[in-house]
Amino acid sequence: MRAAAADLTAAGVDDAALEAEVILRHVLGLDRAQLYACLGDEIAPPARSAFEDLLARRLCREPAAYITGRREFYGIEFEVSPAAPIPRPETELLVDEALAQARRLEPTYPEPHIADVGTGCGAIALAVATHLPSARVTATDVSPAALELARCNAARLGLSDRLRFVHGDLLSPLDHYARREAADIIAANLPYVPSSEWDRLAPEIRCYEPRAALDGGPDGLRLIERLLRQAPGHLRPGGALILEIGYDQGPAVAGLARQAFPGGAVAVRQDLAGLDRVVVVET
Repeated sequence: MRAAAADLTAAGVDDAALEAEVILRHVLGLDRAQLYACLGDEIAPPARSAFEDLLARRLCREPAAYITGRREFYGIEFEVSPAAPIPRPETELLVDEALAQARRLEPTYPEPHIADVGTGCGAIALAVATHLPSARVTATDVSPAALELARCNAARLGLSDRLRFVHGDLLSPLDHYARREAADIIAANLPYVPSSEWDRLAPEIRCYEPRAALDGGPDGLRLIERLLRQAPGHLRPGGALILEIGYDQGPAVAGLARQAFPGGAVAVRQDLAGLDRVVVVET
């Protein structure tokens, strides 16, 4: 494990010691406590070979989450694959906001309908459904492969009967599914990386994650702007729209939100690093 961490550090991988441990635990099928309880044991040759194969992939900068097929998000373990982006810790703020808005709306909408637009592996939709048993959740995505991954995660978590997954562009599936069924809360982590910044991203992102799910066009706001134009016709009065954004996009997205919802209350929330991360619109 120490030797692997040294190799990963030399390759420019952040948190190399943790990454080496994660891969080794995956190969051995052990949790962290079990691994540290047997550090003095010799690794069997087949396990050593498997570890070296996976380490070679990580040294090529393939993300550890894709190598292991797992990523924890909001305290829940998700299956992940290159069909969808890897869930990131900063997106947990979006889930926090969705749950807070659901509590605010509870007197009016005790069984809120929440739409997760661009669901990917289903992380946001399933985290909300786990912590809000009264909610009805619709998850949409333009990628059939991402939707299938999200369905698999719902089945693993025993939540298949609590969600519906529908294929389509942004909010259009709500039009076709239930004759323009309105949502009480719309949550979306859409692509927001400007195209000009793509080549400067870490190789883990640039070479392995699906560009269509991350590249937001020339200014990063192509899909966010389209969603804001659609949202007024799909959100119930008093509802909320929650958008994840790039660290420098707060003023621009807040301005677009005020244009789309002239009478709404628009706020920009910061993440734990103090960076703009989420725009919330209360209608």
